[in-house]
Amino acid sequence: MTDVNRNDVFEQVQSALVELFELDAADVTPEATLYQDLDLDSIDAVDLVVHLQNVTGKKIQPEEFKSVRTVQDVVDAVAALLQ
Repeated sequence: MTDVNRNDVFEQVQSALVELFELDAADVTPEATLYQDLDLDSIDAVDLVVHLQNVTGKKIQPEEFKSVRTVQDVVDAVAALLQ
C-alpha cells in the first residue's frame, strides 16, 4: 500500500472522532481544530492516538502528534505512517 488514499484516512479519522468523543460528523472537517473547534483535550488526543494505532497496526510516536492541531494534520500524520 504505497499510495495512501487520504480520503480513506480522513474517513477513518472522522469515524474515530465521532465514535470516541460523540462528535457530530458534520463538525469533523479537515479544517476543524482538535482543541478549539472539537473541544478535545490532551487525554482525548492520547485516546485518539491509541485508537489509530489499533486501526492502522502502526506504532505512533508521541512526537509525531505534538504538532497536530487540525483534523487534516491527523490525516497527514496517519497517511505518512502508512506510506
